[in-house]
Order: sequence, then C-alpha cells, then structure tokens
Amino acid sequence: MIVGVLKEIKAEENRVAMTPAGVEVMRHNGHTVLVEKGAGVGSGFPDEAYAAAGAEIVATPKEIYDRADMVMHVKEPLPPEYDLIREGQIVFTYLHLAADEELTQALMQRRSVNIAYETIQKADGSLPLLTPMSEVAGRMAIQEAAKYLEMTQGGQGILLAGVPGVEPATVVVIGGGVVGTNAAKMACGLGAKVYLLDMNLQRLRYLSDVMPANCFLLMSSPATIRELAKKADVVIGAVLIPGAKAPKLITRDMLPTMKEGAVIVDVAIDQGGCFETSKPTTHKNPTYVVDGVVHYCVANMPGAVAKTSTLALTNATLPYAVQIANKGWKRAMQENQEIKLGANVVDGKVTYKGVADAFGLEYVPIDTLL
Repeated sequence: MIVGVLKEIKAEENRVAMTPAGVEVMRHNGHTVLVEKGAGVGSGFPDEAYAAAGAEIVATPKEIYDRADMVMHVKEPLPPEYDLIREGQIVFTYLHLAADEELTQALMQRRSVNIAYETIQKADGSLPLLTPMSEVAGRMAIQEAAKYLEMTQGGQGILLAGVPGVEPATVVVIGGGVVGTNAAKMACGLGAKVYLLDMNLQRLRYLSDVMPANCFLLMSSPATIRELAKKADVVIGAVLIPGAKAPKLITRDMLPTMKEGAVIVDVAIDQGGCFETSKPTTHKNPTYVVDGVVHYCVANMPGAVAKTSTLALTNATLPYAVQIANKGWKRAMQENQEIKLGANVVDGKVTYKGVADAFGLEYVPIDTLL
C-alpha cells in the first residue's frame, strides 16, 4: 500500500501522524510511505530523518492525495482538502464528526473510507488512540488553568497551589475518565483542593483508592455541578461520549453565580464542548470572557506540546495503521473489532451511530459494507 503522511494545516498544529521510526516499520512491512515536505519539523523530525528511514519526500498535499491509498493526518481534513480526497481512499485521523456537519457531508460526497482515531475502541470500552492525547490534554488543562488564574491573564489572581497560611484554589473536574483523572492528578500534585465528579459509582470507588487525600470524589448531577460551580476557581470539562456530541453541563445561567475571574477549561471542545458558552479557540487566541468567567477552549491542546504529543500518539496509532495497510480496510475490520468501530463514514454512508444521530442522518452498520 502507498501511505501518505500529510503536514498539518490547522492553526498552531505542530504534531505529525507518523515519526521516522514509524516509516521504518511501514517499510519493513513492504509499504511505500510518502511524507509531505516539512510535515515533521514542528515535532522535531526534519525531512532528512524521514528520507533516511525510507520515506519519499513529496512537495504538495495534492500529490499525496493523488498517489496514496491511505492518508494519515492528526487533525481532521479542512475545507481546502475536501476536493483532494478520492473515492475509496482511506482517511485515518481524528475526525470528531459529531461536532462538524460540514465535514461529515463532505466526506459522504467524496465516498472515501474514513476511520476515526477517537472511535477505535477496545472490548473493555477504552479508547486506545484517544487515551494518549487525553493524558496530555488532562495534564495541560491544569497547566493552562493555573496560568489563566493570574491577573495579567484575566484571572482572579489566585495561585493554584496556595502557600502556607493561604487556601489553595478549588478545582472542579467534571468527568472521571482519562482526561479528568490526569487533570485531577496534576491539580492534586500542585496542592489544590480538587473535586472529581463522575456518574459511574464503580469508577468513583476505584478513583477513591488511587487518588490522593486532597481529591474528593462525588457523584455527578446537575445539582452538584450547580453548587460546586459557585465556589470553584477552576472548572475542567472532561466529559466524553465516544463519537457523539458532548452534553452541556455548565449552562449560561450558571456563569453569573461563579466567581469573577474563575477559569473554565473545556477539553471536550472537539466534540462540541460541555459548557453552553464554549466555542473553539486557538493557541494564538486561547481565551475569551463571558460574564467575568475566563473560557479556555483550544480545540487541539496537545498541539502546543507537539514533541511529547507526537511520540505518545504515534506509539498508539502505528500498530493499527500497519494492520490497515497490511490487510486493506475491509479485512482489517473483519478481523479486528476495534478497527471496525473506527469506521465513521464509508462509501458515502454514515457508519457510526453517534454521528448519524447528531445530524439526523441515516445510520448504516459497517457490517453491511464488509
């Protein structure tokens, strides 16, 4: 198979979908790898490193789309790329289609095979290609919240950790999955008072065993969120329904009850956001203020720490990419249920229920196409 690795064109996105080490693995499996010029520079991988690993350096994304059987991105295709995607071409990347009807319709029209990193799922319910970026985003969420609590950044002038004799910040983390757990760990490590909310009692029992004493586990409910929002200095939105739109947990009418200069970080923004007042922002312009509350809603948070993120992501994606390249998408899905769950839009049909439900489109089970 010819595999194409594209340069990211999303604002301030420096990650890359494959490292030179990944190219070497693909070559050992008998595949040709095309890498767009400069694709890895932001992650510390120059073109020379890819060439040394056996990749062919290609000047334009059009040439990659024209030649490759499978194209790999980190972020979703953007409008300038829609017309480059060929019928039957495999697009393997983060898609987050439930929050993007325009992209969903474009991929249906192109009749390509679109496999989303974020919906590949193991039998235990874990999301192996979302996990590494969720770990990064969860840890970053606290790092960013601590910065935007500073008065010069629009916050209320509170040190997250506090100091002896002065109370630390109160951090509320909504969602006890990978993002939420990593955010809570970071906040606890800095010495904040942390409330971690989840709706799964078994998960809360597990977390109560492993989290430090300054982490308080609570069952999530609208009433609990309303009350905690009033005393929170930081709220982290870390709720995920795989492949579907995120629920709105902090509503507009809650904001006036919150502290002036409180910070909310919406890590679910790729899936539409879990705060009613959330809208996607960029690393260049990461925040805005509504009713005195600082909103941080950067849609590609791990892109700011591209070197760490690229290595963490490609460690997870490469085995799946190799399977798809070795077997073709149909056989790979027939033999691996995890890859089958990654099918979102195939041959013009929506094959992931969460995406179909988001836009009222017909859902076609992927099994009917295999």
